[in-house]
Amino acid sequence: MSDTKLRIADCIQDSIVDGPGMRLTVFTQGCPHHCSGCHNPQTWAPEGGKEISVDEIIKKLTSNPLTDGVTLSGGEPYFQAAACAEIAERAHAEGYNVWCYSGYTFEEITNKSKTDEAFARLLSSTDVLVDGPFIAAEKSLTLKWRGSRNQRVIDVSRSLAAGLVVLNDNR
Repeated sequence: MSDTKLRIADCIQDSIVDGPGMRLTVFTQGCPHHCSGCHNPQTWAPEGGKEISVDEIIKKLTSNPLTDGVTLSGGEPYFQAAACAEIAERAHAEGYNVWCYSGYTFEEITNKSKTDEAFARLLSSTDVLVDGPFIAAEKSLTLKWRGSRNQRVIDVSRSLAAGLVVLNDNR
């Protein structure tokens, strides 16, 4: 049990567009990036959305036996890195895979992880990171798991081990 809370815009069960398989997608509230053309601008304001406990998120995740994993989206999951790290860690403990969408690049996250424990915990608990800001001029509807060509679908554990970005095979 945990009393950790986070602000979310929404939580969608049975998503098939935010990573492979059937997923619980958590749309976190608060985003500093404000990408032009963002499809979730309602998530930008940190005070928006609603407060929910990590326990409630994990209960939603484990309630459906068909769910393959959890996707942390936004908003910006790293805006609430500690709570999102707890979700990711607990999801792994339950046997689920974790995808995270961030407007930060892998390099920015790994650099910030050197001084921010919550960033480091969330990164190390993420299986696949879709990184980088959405860039409207790079938008393509043919891309799998991402909205613009500059974004990468990254295998986090292999990237951390190699010390450089290793793209995920599901991209």
